[in-house]
Amino acid sequence: MKKLKILMASSLLLSCSLTFAGEVNIAVAGNFFRPLQALARDFEYQSGDKVNIAVGSSGKLYAQISNGAPFEIFLSADQQRASKLVENRLAVKGSQYTYAKGKLVLWSSDPNVVDNQGKRLISPHLKRLAIANPKVAPYGEEALNVLKSLGIYEQLQEKIVFGQSIGQAFQYVSSSSIKQGIIALSQVTRGGEINEGSAWIIPSDLYQPIQQDVVLLNKGKSNPVAIAFLTYLKTADALKIIHSFGYEVDV
Repeated sequence: MKKLKILMASSLLLSCSLTFAGEVNIAVAGNFFRPLQALARDFEYQSGDKVNIAVGSSGKLYAQISNGAPFEIFLSADQQRASKLVENRLAVKGSQYTYAKGKLVLWSSDPNVVDNQGKRLISPHLKRLAIANPKVAPYGEEALNVLKSLGIYEQLQEKIVFGQSIGQAFQYVSSSSIKQGIIALSQVTRGGEINEGSAWIIPSDLYQPIQQDVVLLNKGKSNPVAIAFLTYLKTADALKIIHSFGYEVDV
């Protein structure tokens, strides 16, 4: 009987601790999924709160938020969609800011495919090239700008395979179903370095700056955990994690 009472008391303590732990629902663009996972682990360790993550293309997440999805924070891959949410009164005015500046990379999971000058892009041996759908993914839009800046879009147009998000474009290449793709540098960077496959970090003057903005959604304005996470996102610990995935950050 005494043992049963101890077990019941332990269960009660556990339920109380869970009651005090808060949660936040975050929608994140595919390029920032891995960094957000790392940030979430650190935030959860520091705060004791839980981070729930939904990942997709910025365009699809924007549509879901516009249709009432229960997200409280939106980490977009661009500035425009975050701004539109504020304009449409679905996000808190004054909460929007740039949390990271993204970079593009031509990448292959095969260490012998991509050279450090990107010459394989114009090689006749190139059969297919994976990029994200430019209609819903800012990284796909800027990948097209790279091809246009290089003057090779027309000759490669029939070889492009579109992923519905930057995550799907990465999956095509990482699984070797497509030999190379233009993806987010963050998807292949660990600890500040690309340590797998072969890559060409695309010069930033070949595409428009990828300014990624975060915004507090209306559904999160009364959630202290959502506000705490946005505060955490500006800390030195968070900026160090973001930078380690290849992003530029404002210190």
